[in-house]
Amino acid sequence: MPALDAPLHAAVSDLYQHHHGWLQGWLRRRLGCHEQAADLAQDTFTRLLGSRRVLEAREPRAYLATVAKGLMINWFQRQSLERAYLEALASIPEELAPSPEQRYLVLETLHEIDTLLSRLPDPVRQAFLLAQVEGLKYEAIAERLGVSLGSVKRYMQQAFRHCLELME
Repeated sequence: MPALDAPLHAAVSDLYQHHHGWLQGWLRRRLGCHEQAADLAQDTFTRLLGSRRVLEAREPRAYLATVAKGLMINWFQRQSLERAYLEALASIPEELAPSPEQRYLVLETLHEIDTLLSRLPDPVRQAFLLAQVEGLKYEAIAERLGVSLGSVKRYMQQAFRHCLELME
């Protein structure tokens, strides 16, 4: 282990030893599922290994709860996306339905797209999805979002720049 990582690993290890049980219980009360709570608690500590901010945390449980909330929101979004996809599949005649392998690939792609779009500010993401998924014109997007046409154009430029950066 490199010397620079030693303090980070020690801090995360200390947090794990003293607060893992609390965090898992906190998540279980919110999720109602022991297995999912255990997974998200583990994901929380894994996430901490990639952030030096853990070294500056003054209130360990508040910090852990903040990180876990973000992961929980991502999990809920993922579940919602999967449900919507499965509901859409249920409306397709069986002979036209994709194979299990194709379903898996589509779900993975949807999750990747969702992750990439989640990095955009809400109005930018909404404008992008309204244009690309629903096929709305900029004027209709402006009306739907209650913003100016100029704002929609800026949102779309920002979204397209983000997509181009990801492709590089």
